[in-house]
Amino acid sequence: MTEQHRIVVLGAGYAGLAAAQQVSKAKGAHVTVIDLHTEFVDRVRLHQVTAGQDVQRWELRKALAAKGIEFVNGRAERIDTAARRVELAGGDAVAYDSLIYALGSRADLSMVPGAAEYAHTVATSEDVQRIPELAGRVAVVGGGATGLETATELAESRPDLEVVLVNSDQPGGWLIPKAVTHIRTVLDRLGVQVRVAKVAAVTATGLELVDGDRIDADIVLWTTGFKVPEVAADSGLPVDARNRVLVDEHLRVPGVEGVYAVGDAAVMMGYNGREARMSCQAAQPAGKYLGAAVAARLRGKDPKPFQARFVLTCISLGRRDAVVQFMKADDSNGNTVLTGRTGAWIKEQIVSAVGRGAKP
Repeated sequence: MTEQHRIVVLGAGYAGLAAAQQVSKAKGAHVTVIDLHTEFVDRVRLHQVTAGQDVQRWELRKALAAKGIEFVNGRAERIDTAARRVELAGGDAVAYDSLIYALGSRADLSMVPGAAEYAHTVATSEDVQRIPELAGRVAVVGGGATGLETATELAESRPDLEVVLVNSDQPGGWLIPKAVTHIRTVLDRLGVQVRVAKVAAVTATGLELVDGDRIDADIVLWTTGFKVPEVAADSGLPVDARNRVLVDEHLRVPGVEGVYAVGDAAVMMGYNGREARMSCQAAQPAGKYLGAAVAARLRGKDPKPFQARFVLTCISLGRRDAVVQFMKADDSNGNTVLTGRTGAWIKEQIVSAVGRGAKP
């Protein structure tokens, strides 16, 4: 070990920033965060950015420096676990004693033909910046949280647009019936057309459906499916079929000394052995846990195992409505749902807290 224990955090998303802030408190630790982006934008507000709203953003280098954390702007290409260094595009490398892998996830446009060529996504701020000026008919593919938030935000903020939501099941169908009914009521009120159908292909002029029909659209926004970077797989770390890093109950990578993984890019276990879903609700607490756990090990202590526990799922439906579905600890549905302005207020408080927790 060097005089200072070098801790490198790969990724400046919710999990990576939470881990970096926690572990930076450890005596004798030198923390470096590596990220391709120089600016942080709340991912959970990108649907608002898509609708033309201003949201919180801040400079990573300046904010991290205030906490004594070094920032390196670069793209990780490979982890040399034998030499304990992260190799960056361009030939530079950053040495580590402990590594926290938190590269997160991005949109998966490989699911159907034409999506990569003709669809746009709202998974990162760069994705949103690449969306052309919205006009005419916008087809939002995906009835999950991102799709619902994007479709309703656009319909409310941009009444000049014709918004079509396309999903293979009823929007929000994984929630309890009361929540599903409210979602459909709001979609109808905002004038969002709903099409329950499976997409076969994306074209320059819209969507081709499995049933042989088509939906004309000026812009297609793809909000379903995520994938993770292949850095871990390319570096020989143990991964699952989706290239997410396998970890133990302490978020350590088995068989690889000094390497941990957290957030969307890791297979984290939740309550009662259920896999934690990819979400900021799991990533940020897990990042805080991991930063504290690594700091504890530097003091010679053994931390308790990590276990994700869930409380609720909240989905904004524009600025004045939302669905808040209370969950059981294992992330299965509870019986309570809050909607309307009460739900919107709760959603905003949670999202604001997540943003405050990310900023050093």
